[in-house]
Amino acid sequence: MKATILIVDDDQNILNMLKRALTYEGYQVIMANNGRDALQLLGQMLPDLVILDVMMPKMDGWEVCQEIRKTYDKLPIIMLTAKDEVENRIKGLDLGADDYVVKPFHLDELLARVRTNIRRYMNEIEEKNVLHFADIILNVESRKAWRNGRLLNLKGKEFDLLSLFMHHPQQVLSRDQILERVWGFDYENESNVLEVYMTSLRQKLEASGDKRVIHTVRGIGYVLRSDS
Repeated sequence: MKATILIVDDDQNILNMLKRALTYEGYQVIMANNGRDALQLLGQMLPDLVILDVMMPKMDGWEVCQEIRKTYDKLPIIMLTAKDEVENRIKGLDLGADDYVVKPFHLDELLARVRTNIRRYMNEIEEKNVLHFADIILNVESRKAWRNGRLLNLKGKEFDLLSLFMHHPQQVLSRDQILERVWGFDYENESNVLEVYMTSLRQKLEASGDKRVIHTVRGIGYVLRSDS
């Protein structure tokens, strides 16, 4: 699966250069040219690493780094700045940055630091936040799921449903159990909300001709099971 990198810099030339280089390396890239837009993007699409310039309008990199760390304590942050003084490097690390690269930088060095930080981050979340079943991978923290390397683009309740099944593979879950765990309260018996979402989830799981893995157990509920 592709790692996603958020680049934050008010220099459009640097944004474009880094996007080309990182895309060529196989990463998915999103960009922002100021701190406020970066935080908004972060809330919409959680990346796997942030490359963060210090000197920016509206919010500088120090402030953005602090805001990120309030919510995302493990997300790798590489500070990118023209300031080479030791006190600035210490300040960035104290605020929660994982790495520090000084402009002008060698692209190969930056790419190496990106690879190192992403590898460490992926190893950490692999231990705690990634679930596997057959050819399905689900990342609890980023709320992304893949099948055979294909991003499933699940909506909120679709993801919650799949997550529930991934936490309880091979276990038959009753309709009432699913409604209580995913929606948090009981629907009227005649409501078909679960069936509607199950149909949508199955369509996305099977969109490329993949075999059915969530099976109906008549009179009871559903089960995540691989028949291969």
